[in-house]
Amino acid sequence: MNEMTGRAIEALLDVPSPYLIFLGDATETAFAKTAYGLRDWAPDRCVGECSITGAITLGLPILTPEAAVAAGAKAMVIGVANIGGVIRNSWLPMLIAGLEAGLDIVSGMHGRLGEEPVLRATAERLGRRLIDVRTPPRQLPVATGRKRTGKRLLTVGTDCALGKKYTALSLTNAFRARNVEADFRATGQTGILIAGSGIPIDAVVADFIAGAAELLSPDNAADHWDVVEGQGSLFHPSYAGVSLGLLHGSQPDVIVMCHAIGREQIMGLEDYRTPSIGEAIELNLALARRVNPAVRCAGIALNTSHVPPERAHEIESEIAIGLGLPVADPMRPGLRFDALVDACLADIA
Repeated sequence: MNEMTGRAIEALLDVPSPYLIFLGDATETAFAKTAYGLRDWAPDRCVGECSITGAITLGLPILTPEAAVAAGAKAMVIGVANIGGVIRNSWLPMLIAGLEAGLDIVSGMHGRLGEEPVLRATAERLGRRLIDVRTPPRQLPVATGRKRTGKRLLTVGTDCALGKKYTALSLTNAFRARNVEADFRATGQTGILIAGSGIPIDAVVADFIAGAAELLSPDNAADHWDVVEGQGSLFHPSYAGVSLGLLHGSQPDVIVMCHAIGREQIMGLEDYRTPSIGEAIELNLALARRVNPAVRCAGIALNTSHVPPERAHEIESEIAIGLGLPVADPMRPGLRFDALVDACLADIA
């Protein structure tokens, strides 16, 4: 493992758990990806939840910071990610209450905890830690585009917040279940908290995004897979730059296109429509071929969480017939997901 990557991983592992998940004042689940990701993929580290409004819930015990400490919690994790990653003033009383109860505060926001004077002063007074997960390692390299050994899969999407992380985690587990050597490579704050390592790609200076992705998925054994968590979308006017840097740096052999049923507008930008799945596959492959001419799309991961199973199966079949690719919801295991896994691994079977 690259020495720089090793140092970054070592630093990121030092996050106390279990957690009290703070939902802030979020009113939409799409802006609470961190909270839901930890609940779904690290449930043993989640003691309970707290929020300001109670507008959304994880279904975990609702606890005060004091009750969470009594239940064993060591840290309060900010489980929401608003546009711009801002720590809101309305959150400060609850965060201070967490510090005073004996919890460290963990954040994946762009805004730094220590830049809030009242949080910094309270933490210093009480000897508590303010931990910013969305901090990339220093001295990242510029990408070289050099062909690396090993296999790489990147989850890409028609939009933000529709299942790229869940798909990558599900595929990693499925690969391992088939005795295929595979590592989940986290590129966002939630994935890093789940995996205990990674690089927050959207916090990297633009010139070094592709280099960070190269560092995250280095040379490996010929039959080893790095399953890289995708970020954003090439079609999102706000975040396409991050998506392109990650696409080039990860140099995927395989992409899996992620899409949410019923998502018609780009999240947060209602004047922009989401592309068709076929359009999104075409553009991602065209740009990925710059660094890997042999890249292919193995299939589509469909987020059907808001659709009854029967209707979800109908839609999956329609898309599969139309595009000639496997289609499955990774969170609904079965024959369809098995077919998607088969397609991902087809060239090393």
